[in-house]
Amino acid sequence: LWELFPGHPNLLPAFTTPNALPTPSAGYVAKPRLGREGANVRVVDGSGAVVAENDGGYGEEGFVFQERARFSAIDGKTPVIGSWVVGETPAGIDLRETGGPITGDLAEFVPHLILPAGTESI
Repeated sequence: LWELFPGHPNLLPAFTTPNALPTPSAGYVAKPRLGREGANVRVVDGSGAVVAENDGGYGEEGFVFQERARFSAIDGKTPVIGSWVVGETPAGIDLRETGGPITGDLAEFVPHLILPAGTESI
């Protein structure tokens, strides 16, 4: 998405190498191209020190390096909103909360479904 919409305020810079990131002092997050629920994610600060990481069986396909964003903790948890889009149609969102900087498979999870207009329930 960053290649399609560089500088968009709702996106973080992401590249196939951390050297391409525009703000090295922000640090970065290394995410496997193919992964699952925080496995093999590594958080690196601006000095290059690893501040958090999860192990797992992913990363063989390579990594994407995304500028690190600081999230505000709410009641000691970090909330993250994910979205699903099918084609160009919004299909659902989820809210995950965790106590650390990497959202993993033990995060609290609340799914939401987006129904077509005029649909009351499924």
